[in-house]
Amino acid sequence: MDQSQTDCLDDERCQTSVKHKRRVVEFGNSALAAAFAVGLFWTGTAHAQPYPDKSIKVVVPFTAGSPNDVVARVLAPPLSARLGQPVVVENRPGGSTVIGARSVLAADRDGYTLLQSSSPTVFLGSLVNENVNYDPMKDFVPIATVGSTALVMVMTPDVPVRTMADVVAYAKANPGALTIGYGRGTLPNLSSELLKVVTGANITSIPYRGGAQVVADMLGGRIHINLGSPATLLPLIRDGRLRAIAVTSEKRHPDLPEVPTMIESGFPGVIGTNHWAVLGPAGIPDAVVTKLNSEINQIMKTEEFLSSMRKIGAEPRPGTPKDFADLLAHEYKVWAPIVKATGFKLE
Repeated sequence: MDQSQTDCLDDERCQTSVKHKRRVVEFGNSALAAAFAVGLFWTGTAHAQPYPDKSIKVVVPFTAGSPNDVVARVLAPPLSARLGQPVVVENRPGGSTVIGARSVLAADRDGYTLLQSSSPTVFLGSLVNENVNYDPMKDFVPIATVGSTALVMVMTPDVPVRTMADVVAYAKANPGALTIGYGRGTLPNLSSELLKVVTGANITSIPYRGGAQVVADMLGGRIHINLGSPATLLPLIRDGRLRAIAVTSEKRHPDLPEVPTMIESGFPGVIGTNHWAVLGPAGIPDAVVTKLNSEINQIMKTEEFLSSMRKIGAEPRPGTPKDFADLLAHEYKVWAPIVKATGFKLE
């Protein structure tokens, strides 16, 4: 305290002036703090934009033209319209879907990189490949099931068979002569091996990078059998270029009412249903999962989407993220022992 301040102690007017100056300084500090807080609020508001505020990438770990790819491209335009941002489909095939799945797990967990896959394909790699260093049941979060479809078994018309009994008899009479093709690491891959185990038929397996290549080789006469999705096979069946033998659903397919089920054909152990779905890497915000699930469910109610799904032989499957999680858990229990029984491998 200097001399002037000491002298001021005995002067009432001087003391009043000092108190006033203190209040001014204190008010100035409070105003500065308030302004700083407001600045922080508006800065935070500017960055916390509602989801989404940029384009969304949907990774499809299958080749272009495959059933998963077809479904993703049916879903993308209406989802983009509802979200107000571009939804871009990116094909990342390879490694029996592991390459695409890993690319999603390596991305930021903010809801802008998603995975369009199917059950049971999404967890097959972890069942048979020790080099798969992620757990699909824990490292991915279920968002929404988009649709489901059973498989249809088709044959090239040049093979003289029309029923499952005919196929089995022909295969046993001509060991190894019949070939069955499938996309590696897919449900058709697993169901094809299951078919051989259940029937005891000696059929030669030919793996491909994707299902579209199988169909091309069937039409070229190099493959005889395919267990595939109606998404790609229905038009060829209707044109008479492929012959439908049986479907793997419990009931006959509405677009193939004349084709019996595997159950009706005497082979109830040959099963296979694809459940196409959207997943995200674990850790994305719950609000993002809820929003995406809600928007996808709304899309599945539209006549345009229903019509598109009917054209590819699929049935929309609306539900909550928990419904999807429960479905995955059930599918895992069903297919894990089948994988073991068939000796299913991913090369």
